[in-house]
Amino acid sequence: MNKTRQDTMQLVKKYSAVAMLLFFVLINSLFTKNFFHLGNLNNIITQICPTILCGMGMTLVISTGGIDISVGSVMALAGVMTARIMTGAGLLPSILAAVLVSVLIGCFTGFMVGKLRLQAMVITLGLQLGLRGVAQVLCGGRDIYFNKLGKVGEQLGLWGTYKIGGVIPIQVVPILLSVAVVWVLAEKMVLGRQIQAVGDSLKSSTLSGIHASAVLMFVYGISAFFAAFAGIFQTAKVSVAAGSSLGQLAELDAIAAVVIGGTPMTGGKAHAFGTVIGALMMQMITLTCVMNDIPDQYAQVFKAAIIVFAVFIQREQAK
Repeated sequence: MNKTRQDTMQLVKKYSAVAMLLFFVLINSLFTKNFFHLGNLNNIITQICPTILCGMGMTLVISTGGIDISVGSVMALAGVMTARIMTGAGLLPSILAAVLVSVLIGCFTGFMVGKLRLQAMVITLGLQLGLRGVAQVLCGGRDIYFNKLGKVGEQLGLWGTYKIGGVIPIQVVPILLSVAVVWVLAEKMVLGRQIQAVGDSLKSSTLSGIHASAVLMFVYGISAFFAAFAGIFQTAKVSVAAGSSLGQLAELDAIAAVVIGGTPMTGGKAHAFGTVIGALMMQMITLTCVMNDIPDQYAQVFKAAIIVFAVFIQREQAK
């Protein structure tokens, strides 16, 4: 009887995030007007894109037992850098340059954490402040509006407004690709097992022959890679590059999505699909409040309560 009860509790804990998401969907279907309207569903996809992109990289980072609170500033840097140089260099070269710089920053973070054994929180906090400042310097302290950039501004704007078949937002493409890449990496590749091993014990993984510093450089590099594209797509969506506001608090939403999705903060198994559920949960709370004229502060309270509950579930699973 006790074993059956324990199995039931484990099942409840495993699918608690899914159950909460379905609960919010049910509540909105009953009380939120036009919840299933195509325009509303499209808004969910466009708004959740940065959270899922940053969340996918954050899933791998947290799986190693680390954290990356610089992703919001990387978003700002990539978005501003692309907008700043694309009038002279062209759209694609600018995007490639912004992504390359972001990846190098991520690899630098991984080197500092893996090779020099510095605290990820401290390093990424410094980068959060520094990169935000660099983004503001690049745009001269002013927002860069695409309508003043001519044809190349219109081209980048399509990255945020184009709809596949005139129906599905283009943001669904990076969402699906990022989730697929992280899932394959975590579930089907040797590198995924090495990432989990580093998260379980950095010292033990090193003694077993895993090049932990290289793994961490890769993980933080791919986190910056996803964050850069999140920044570019977000910039394209609003047709303005704002160094001061682009990507603000993106790291908090990404971390919350990962925690709700079941990836332990202490490191270990990465749950890519769980992060998607977590991101949908965060978006669903915001959507519920916005569409029912509930003040935003209540949404923040709901999010905080769910995050605390998710951490509590992880604690119970760890026993």
